[in-house]
Amino acid sequence: MSPVTIIGAGLGGLTLARVLHVHGIAATIYEAEPSAEARTQGGQLDIHADSGQLALAAAGLTDAFRAIIHQGGQASRVLDKHGAVLLDEPDDGTGGRPEVLRGDLRRILIDSLPAQTIQWGKKLTTVASLGASRHELTFADGSSASTDLLVGADGAWSKVRALLSDAMPDYTGTSFVETYLHDADERHPAAAEAMGGGALFALAPGQGIFGHREAGAVLHTYVALTRSAEWFAGIDFTDAAATKARVAAEFDGWAPALTALITDGETPPVLRTINTLPTDHRWERVPGVTLLGDAAHLAPPAGEGANLAMFDGAELGKAIAAYPDDIEAALAVYEQALFPRSQMAAADAHQMLQLLLDDNAPFGLVDFFTGVFEEKRA
Repeated sequence: MSPVTIIGAGLGGLTLARVLHVHGIAATIYEAEPSAEARTQGGQLDIHADSGQLALAAAGLTDAFRAIIHQGGQASRVLDKHGAVLLDEPDDGTGGRPEVLRGDLRRILIDSLPAQTIQWGKKLTTVASLGASRHELTFADGSSASTDLLVGADGAWSKVRALLSDAMPDYTGTSFVETYLHDADERHPAAAEAMGGGALFALAPGQGIFGHREAGAVLHTYVALTRSAEWFAGIDFTDAAATKARVAAEFDGWAPALTALITDGETPPVLRTINTLPTDHRWERVPGVTLLGDAAHLAPPAGEGANLAMFDGAELGKAIAAYPDDIEAALAVYEQALFPRSQMAAADAHQMLQLLLDDNAPFGLVDFFTGVFEEKRA
């Protein structure tokens, strides 16, 4: 069969290419970024036994994955806005969701592929049907390509999605502002103490400070606010000092050790609006094209997105390998399982976002975690 064309070198697209490679099937990934080092690849991810870890096993990368695990990173704690610890669960080594840096995970996937698999600096501008399952791609640099099998792994604002669906992401009413503290144990000891050894959830109705201690005494924080898109548009994010002051003002009365995660941020604060596709997003079978990851099922962040994207990639790769002479059968098998899996995960993610920030915060999350931990011990 001719090479599979993948748009996007995120974790899902890379996993698909790797699983295809394991089965002797060639793939080409077109990625808009100029190189693998073009930007920092986000923070830590907990890799789940029933999705992300299965995908890495299908990719033959379990040992490489184990080598990049951040030991101790599965600890979690819930605080109220005054800094009182309501729940503190250490990493005792029995958890099934080891933490790794997204950049490290992406690197082992990239390194597992043949050198020319990824075509960097290829920003997709248009995609058009040529009929008979073929599609033509045009890139911002003026180049073009055609393919018999196109996979949109191009994220929330996927251009490939338009071939299958009219759906576009909608704003949930909540946004995150991303900040970092470095060398935190020495330079920001109170914030480092509040963060603890793993994940932090400091919550109140309509707002929260989510964080994670990363390797090298890095504190990575997402400041959550339930506010309109217009409210955030009124902030000049090019002015870091003014942005931090404006966001911190919404946390008046919170413990200084927590607000320091905002005010002492050492990188320019970045706005991350939380947009989602419909929970039940699906499409009719269109010859020669499909989607995976956020392009297919964008949902609120709940620890599932990267895991599902990799699982999608692995399942699609296995389906293509199982039906190399009947790609439509492969895509039908993949999508038949994708749709209910995605819908269930999206519904859970919306429920989790509500649990984190509703009028019962932070106590709803404490109840949720307590039930999870008791179930794990049972």
